[in-house]
Amino acid sequence: MDKKEIIDKIKNEKVGVLGTDTLYGLVALASSRASVEYVYDLKKRDRQKPFIVLISKFDDIFSFGVEIDGGIKSFLKKIWPGKISVILPCDDDKLFYIHRGKKSIAFRVPDKKSLRDIIDETGPIVAPSANLEGSLPAKNIKEAKEYFGSKIDFYNDEGTLSSKPSTLIKVEDNKINVLRRGEVNIKKNVN
Repeated sequence: MDKKEIIDKIKNEKVGVLGTDTLYGLVALASSRASVEYVYDLKKRDRQKPFIVLISKFDDIFSFGVEIDGGIKSFLKKIWPGKISVILPCDDDKLFYIHRGKKSIAFRVPDKKSLRDIIDETGPIVAPSANLEGSLPAKNIKEAKEYFGSKIDFYNDEGTLSSKPSTLIKVEDNKINVLRRGEVNIKKNVN
């Protein structure tokens, strides 16, 4: 599947499986409430657990009403793009369908340029791992199809992807709290 076709499908609120910088993701346009809710249905995911939002560049966080200080800003610019997802405050009630009442959203600028190029055209996407909640992430399209079959709109085969998930951190008071150890090890403070 070529890049333009993937971009068109995502922009038209289609849901599909796409390789990210870590694993295959079940991708949907973050600005489409219906598509995001459909991903919850497909994954049979706990609706209290927010998805990570993939963005193409640092400045995309501001379209979610995120406000951060200069120290965190320079820290994010050092670690992104990379396999580190960062939870940042977001208390916009219109984005409840993304933050699920947690008043924060995890963002990542993927390490994979071709994916950033797609997101640059579509806008931010949710991309949780391609599996049912509690099951192993799909490492290839065959495994993804076993989970989702014809319930989704497209599959983009990128061979076998086998990686740890992204490292998930939350920054509070300039201290880094590692919530999930993943592909990247990280030190404990912002400076």
